[in-house]
Amino acid sequence: MGARIPGPSRRETFAKLGMQPFLRLPTFLAEVSERYGAIAAFQLPFRRFLFLNDPSQIKDVLVTQQHAFVKSEGGRALRRLLGNGLLTSEEPEHRQMRRIVQPAFHRERIAAYARAMLEHARRWCEEHADAATIEMHASMSELTLRIASETLFGVDAGEQASEVRAALRATMESYPSGIGPLGQIRSRLGFLPVTRRFNEARARLDEIVYGLIAQRRASAETGGDALSLLIAAEDAEDGYRSSDRQVRDEALTLFLAGHETTANALLWTWYLLARHPEVERRLHDEVDGADFSRDPMEISASLEYTRRVFRESMRLYPPAWIFGREARERVMLAGGYEIEAGTTVLIAPLVLHRRPDLFPDPERFDPERWLRGDTPQFAYVPFGGGARRCIGEEFAWSEGVLVLARLARAFHFEMCDEREIETVALVTLRPKGPVAMRVTRR
Repeated sequence: MGARIPGPSRRETFAKLGMQPFLRLPTFLAEVSERYGAIAAFQLPFRRFLFLNDPSQIKDVLVTQQHAFVKSEGGRALRRLLGNGLLTSEEPEHRQMRRIVQPAFHRERIAAYARAMLEHARRWCEEHADAATIEMHASMSELTLRIASETLFGVDAGEQASEVRAALRATMESYPSGIGPLGQIRSRLGFLPVTRRFNEARARLDEIVYGLIAQRRASAETGGDALSLLIAAEDAEDGYRSSDRQVRDEALTLFLAGHETTANALLWTWYLLARHPEVERRLHDEVDGADFSRDPMEISASLEYTRRVFRESMRLYPPAWIFGREARERVMLAGGYEIEAGTTVLIAPLVLHRRPDLFPDPERFDPERWLRGDTPQFAYVPFGGGARRCIGEEFAWSEGVLVLARLARAFHFEMCDEREIETVALVTLRPKGPVAMRVTRR
């Protein structure tokens, strides 16, 4: 018998979360954490949940006892869009595909990608040289989409950029309705507007991705982009040869992760810098002294303060704000807490990263906190952890630091109004509504 796990009653939980709980989870989990501490249990119809906000127990789930867990219902719901790719597959398929995809993220590949990142950032600066205001979220989405298109697919998004961005947005916005008590039913009712929008957006993305696969298979040329590596992939250990369907699933997974999450991370960083001019001044001091004619990886490594700014932004606004696991057997966690088989375990970096005992003065945007080096393992998990840690983490760090530095060297951004930007917690942490910013050339 494990230690008793506190938590709200079923009635209180249902009253606060309702029939579509996903959108209300951030506020609910923050309240649960403040009221019950680092571990809490709650229930909704047909499902038991355990919220973990303690690094040692999170390590248990992600590393020490990872064999006892599979993807949660929320992760499985992503299969409607992503199929059976790295983000949604289970073992042993996940291990096999990670081994196949890994060469696309070796250090020499990242170095080549970094050159493309810096070049696209330079072009962005040229294109916006005379801009007075921009909608920052859309602009960062377009920039990261172009970077992802070239590095992952070996093509220039060009005229398709806005179409792809709109399709991805439609799939993101439909995600909350696809999980919860009625999610499976809604996903089968094609006449519902939300389901129809999702199906149309997925069909358009499939058309684009399968078209790129067909072009690459028909071409005698091979490139260093991820799509070329996926198409050419073979696994002698398992006798794997790539099918169009598997390539599609992996390519779309990498594309979504490489575009959506970094765009949001950059947006939140610009927002925080606009609200903290003293941090922006220090950032400008560093990037003004950078030599952008050097190798991009050397530039990235030298920009220590810029990296801390980006790290601190992802602490306060982690793009992957929540992830879940489902226990497939009875598990004992650190502290003597027992999890029953079938329980959904939720880990929310959005809440974890604001624990005052782990991050003093947690609401403060303070890049200097990362100089102390006292953050416990698994207290900061913007990329997850363990065997399922994001395969594109180094890609994301390179892109975030280089784009942030190159744009900050050229421009000063400030909010068009002083309102606090509200968040919308979908698959990723997005802003609620447009984010208009004034652009001043430096």
